[in-house]
Amino acid sequence: MSDISPGAAGEAGRSLRCGAFELTLKRPLIMGIVNLTPDSFSGDGLAASVRQAVAYARKQIEAGADLIDLGAESSRPGAAPTPVDEELRRILPVLDALAGCGVPVSVDTYKPEVMRAVLARGASMINDIRALRIPGAITAVADSDCAVCLMHMRGDPSNMQDNPVYTDVVDEVRSFLQARVAIATAAGIGADRLLLDPGFGFGKTLAHNLELLRRFAELPFAGLPMLAGMSRKSMLGAITSRPVDHRLAASLAAALLAIQRGAQVVRVHDVAETRDALAILAAVDID
Repeated sequence: MSDISPGAAGEAGRSLRCGAFELTLKRPLIMGIVNLTPDSFSGDGLAASVRQAVAYARKQIEAGADLIDLGAESSRPGAAPTPVDEELRRILPVLDALAGCGVPVSVDTYKPEVMRAVLARGASMINDIRALRIPGAITAVADSDCAVCLMHMRGDPSNMQDNPVYTDVVDEVRSFLQARVAIATAAGIGADRLLLDPGFGFGKTLAHNLELLRRFAELPFAGLPMLAGMSRKSMLGAITSRPVDHRLAASLAAALLAIQRGAQVVRVHDVAETRDALAILAAVDID
């Protein structure tokens, strides 16, 4: 399914330059989640076994993932930071084993030390929940050819759900992302390397999350692609009263709604099922 080819610089809004890859944005892309943590909120943490983590990632690729996102630090509400050496211990063996897997490998981290290490070992994207706000983060990625996902988060995982307040959540998230894009591009990160994430569940109440999804079409700007990550999240549990391991239907519905409102990448746990849902949507939308 993957519509990826090695390439040079892409055009912002039409393709995403991701290391040695250029991802076309002519159709929605699926980012498969691989959690290398012992305490993942979704119950799928694979910190204990490199072999199992690599097998799981390859299974996602076979199921239709266009790129893989490795994360070795939990960002669930209330989570404590993971030391740099522990984060690298979890990530590097899996990243090394996925070399040549045929799709870009993203690393979900906000630490400049981790960014530099994984880029040196072949990572194609940095997925940063802090949008390059940690000192040294911009420098760590600016001179590479990796893609960068900039996400909005109010506060940090330890306190982000402590009564978050917005006047207009859509306007404030969009303004934040615009400001981070301006800083990133001024540092030499090409617009064709940028992906934007409004951060569902990161410093937002259920009402904020629903407003973001309802008005998702207002978020994109300057032709930059948007990512939506709602898979298995508590916002879906709050609506359906389903536990985390019974939120597949809700996750698929949320992904489809985001895509219909302009999302070009969906970050999901259930790749095969998402691929099938997108196939139906594509079949119906054919002119």
